Amino acid sequence: MSQIFHPSRAAGLAALDAFVPRAGRRYSEARNFDDGPGNRSNISMLSPYIRHRIITEQEVIRRVLAHHRFVDAEKFIQEVCWRTYWKGWLEMRSSVWAVYQTDIATLPRSAAYHAACAGETGIDCFDAWAVELKETGYLHNHARMWFASLWIFTLGLPWQLGADFFYHHLLDGDPASNTLSWRWVAGLQTAGKTYLAQADNIFRFTNGRFNPTAFAQSAGPPSEGPVAAVPIKANPPLPTGAVGLLLTEEDLHPESLDLGGMHITAVAALPAIANRADAVTRFAHDALGEALLRNAALSRSSSVMMQTVDSDSLIAWAQAHQLKVIATAYAPVGPISDRLAILVPALAAADIALVPIRREWDSAAWPHAAKGFFAFKDKIPGLIGA
Repeated sequence: MSQIFHPSRAAGLAALDAFVPRAGRRYSEARNFDDGPGNRSNISMLSPYIRHRIITEQEVIRRVLAHHRFVDAEKFIQEVCWRTYWKGWLEMRSSVWAVYQTDIATLPRSAAYHAACAGETGIDCFDAWAVELKETGYLHNHARMWFASLWIFTLGLPWQLGADFFYHHLLDGDPASNTLSWRWVAGLQTAGKTYLAQADNIFRFTNGRFNPTAFAQSAGPPSEGPVAAVPIKANPPLPTGAVGLLLTEEDLHPESLDLGGMHITAVAALPAIANRADAVTRFAHDALGEALLRNAALSRSSSVMMQTVDSDSLIAWAQAHQLKVIATAYAPVGPISDRLAILVPALAAADIALVPIRREWDSAAWPHAAKGFFAFKDKIPGLIGA
């Protein structure tokens, strides 16, 4: 895999600085074109850094608005906020994640599935995107939509396996954004609305690189009813005094967390999720390591990268540092949240509390994700102002 992205905060900030001048009308007018992996000057390429919060949504938007009027940068800001919206939507409907996990564990992998993953379907654009994804860990957002549509409606493959294929290979593979975007294409997010890829649209927005034929011309109705939303839980009170800080790949800028009266005496990191492409796991692992060193230096604390996810290792680390409280950035619904949920009762049995710290940005934004994005979009100016 080519080294397009470097797993460090310095690299994320440098990429942000390079993009900011292009975040206004220029981005809005050119963002839908997929010119191929050799030319990404029309988009930001910030998503792997934002996904792991190596750089945060707030600082990205703040820097953009320091150079552009909101009306000029609105399209880019909306793209940043889509990830926030998806997290909030899934946070209120965690059952969707649980069902999806069951599906990818039980659905059979057919010969057609393996051909699609290998880029051997005979559909030139689809096959090129499958190869590009595996080689670079990235796809243009428009290509992701086309790919998902072809996977579901032309190849007749389960959307769940396509979402899992993306999550396995995308450097910016966010559980909420990835899963729910696939559901949107399949027609499950917006009742009765599917996304059907059109050959002329692909020809136009790839500047003639692909001129595909033999696409599905219709999409069957979705088979899922409405999913009830559960209100976002209130933040627990922040602890005070000596605490340990636990990093996960969900949030790698804990320096910007509101730590209140906490005093960090030790820092640890859970290992990156391993059941993904090697390059994806390596990116997350190296980003965790860089954040671990950065925060240990700032807090003058000892640091350690956990080699396993088991509670015994975490308890031993906490006891070695005489910790009764471990603070961690709130992990939204997904694999890390599932991991932490398993650790909580074991830690509690050892008289150690695991306290999640949710960012004010999430607490303010997520409740507005109860419905569709257009309702959420109207709240963005207020969120930025707050």
